[in-house]
Amino acid sequence: MAATYREPRAPGFWPLALLFGAFVLFLYGPMLTIFVLSFQGPEGGLTFPMRGWSLHWYRQLAEGLGVVDIGAAFRRSLALGAVVMGLTVLLSLLASLAFRKRLRGGNLLFYVTIASLIMPSIVVSLGIGLQFRLLDSGIKQLAEAWGLHDWLETFTTSLGLFSSALGAHLSWTLPFGLLIMFAVFNRFNPAYEEAARDLGASPWQTFRHVVLPLIAPSAIGVGMFGFTLSWDEIARTSQAIGDVNTLPLELQGLTTTVTTPAIYALGTVTTVVSFAVMALAIGATRALKRRQGGSR
Repeated sequence: MAATYREPRAPGFWPLALLFGAFVLFLYGPMLTIFVLSFQGPEGGLTFPMRGWSLHWYRQLAEGLGVVDIGAAFRRSLALGAVVMGLTVLLSLLASLAFRKRLRGGNLLFYVTIASLIMPSIVVSLGIGLQFRLLDSGIKQLAEAWGLHDWLETFTTSLGLFSSALGAHLSWTLPFGLLIMFAVFNRFNPAYEEAARDLGASPWQTFRHVVLPLIAPSAIGVGMFGFTLSWDEIARTSQAIGDVNTLPLELQGLTTTVTTPAIYALGTVTTVVSFAVMALAIGATRALKRRQGGSR
């Protein structure tokens, strides 16, 4: 039996392998450390060594951390992430369909849209917060001019979870969604649509039965990006959310006041949610591919 020939590794293989290993350790090491420390015993602290293993700090997290309502912040972040995910998919898909045709000023519109990616997030947040405060001033002046004094007494601000904060998050997620969908349609073969039209399909039928099944996995990926980017966003939310906080903002505030592993338990829960969304997206993509393969 002839011996198989193995090509020797290049001289730079091991240095690059060590560099990659260090990168992975740097990327996931802190997350794993926080995960382990969240299971400290009741007498455990914020650092090693471990003083027992328990779910004590998760139970304390469920009971609440001081005056912070973690459950309400969790629900707010979940609701905002779901809305951002839906709008990111919808708007990215519609915009990418529009850009398949030549648009006057399309290049300028594209660069203006993705410019948000290179803008400092805190500057975007400050700008959105300032715009809504100016809007508040205008609303109050109009209400006074129209004699709406009773309504004016109940009005506080237009800053909110599904107004200014939603816009701030979309300024971050939409450019990513657009870039993904543009790449998808750049590789899309229009012959499929032409064949459907030749067979008598209407534009809606062509989109529903031909285009949408082919781009559905990418749309799911856009939704995953939209949710996960919104779920852990801090900088763009900080000045644009008004009088309520999302979970990442509460977590950031707790880092200066909570000195127990409960903060690690909260960080672990938020990370698990992100991984759960990623797993659902991957599962949905695989299910679509199996369904498409079985229908052929």
